[in-house]
Amino acid sequence: MARLKRNLKRFFIFLLILVAFMYLNNTSFFTKENNKEPLLLAHRGVAQTFHMEGITGETCTAERIYEPEHPFIENTIPSMEAAFEAGADVVELDVQPTKDGKFAVFHDWTLECRTDGTGITREHTMQELKQLDAGYGYTADNGETYPFRGKGIGMIPSLEEVLSRFPEQSFLIHIKSDDSREGEQLSEHLISLPESRLKDLTVYGDNKPIASLKEKLPELRVMSKDTMKSCLLPYIAVGWTGYVPAACENTQLHIPEKIAPYLWGFPDKFITRLEGVNTRLILVAGDGGWSEGFDHKQDLERLPENYTGGIWTNRIDIIAPILKE
Repeated sequence: MARLKRNLKRFFIFLLILVAFMYLNNTSFFTKENNKEPLLLAHRGVAQTFHMEGITGETCTAERIYEPEHPFIENTIPSMEAAFEAGADVVELDVQPTKDGKFAVFHDWTLECRTDGTGITREHTMQELKQLDAGYGYTADNGETYPFRGKGIGMIPSLEEVLSRFPEQSFLIHIKSDDSREGEQLSEHLISLPESRLKDLTVYGDNKPIASLKEKLPELRVMSKDTMKSCLLPYIAVGWTGYVPAACENTQLHIPEKIAPYLWGFPDKFITRLEGVNTRLILVAGDGGWSEGFDHKQDLERLPENYTGGIWTNRIDIIAPILKE
């Protein structure tokens, strides 16, 4: 009996030491404050936002925008310029391969929703896409008026144009298909860029194209569901020790705000650990569905105090000025 009591005592002492170590090794309370600002990621540049009620993957979001508060159309060079001028650190954009081997910066698989064109986007040449009106389909009043019609002619850019126009800015490139060949094709476009430029780029999308892209450009920062799982599952298991799994290197994590507080060391130590392996944390609003962002002043109140990680926003024009104050 005495021996059992000694063993139980040792066990509880060990357990107490272990819990204390886990707490001290992951708490942000003793982390030195710094003046670093959060990294702001502008989804599609300065874009028209829309209501989310009843939205599905087939919904034409251009037909449900809110009353416009600015003149910009998503995924265009003027919208990117406005985003960077507002204070964006990174601009997210969507790419579609074209019939003539280029990449168009455009969101939709088909053209009918946003433009005056018809058919599948990737079945057109870049020159054909340049003839379209990128603002043709946007309406805030169920089709009574189209405030951007005629104002988006020739405004669908190629990825090459964007990277040339913004040679020092950072981008998050979204591959819109699950075709592995698309990742290979994008790698052919990016592989000639200098290493210093590749550090400014991150690519995300479905598992197959991201895997094929990563095979060609292993140092490029990427993200897919597979890369997220490969990083987070072992981190959840052993991250309390401070160990960062190799699968977390050179990637990006888009973490919903409802999940982030349960990750070891969040926010400060978790962010520092990721930065040490060239990985970014981007916090998305809510449960992360439908590109939810921190889009209003009250949304920012939910961020951890002195948060320095990435913030996903659909309204960089609102959020950046608030954070600058």
